[in-house]
Amino acid sequence: MKRVRRPVTCRQGGMSGQRVLKTEAVLVGGVALALLCWEWPSLRREMRIWRMAGGFRAGHRYP
Repeated sequence: MKRVRRPVTCRQGGMSGQRVLKTEAVLVGGVALALLCWEWPSLRREMRIWRMAGGFRAGHRYP
């Protein structure tokens, strides 16, 4: 018995699931990038303090 393939119908005005997922990924990536840009000065300051305190070499000197 041979299966009959039906032509794929395109929905007019609707978005496919894959397109919705791509749009959500772009939005989440944009928000993450904006947050990183916003917090960048604070992160640099924290890294400088961490290095002055000894970084990984400090071990258990500081709680």
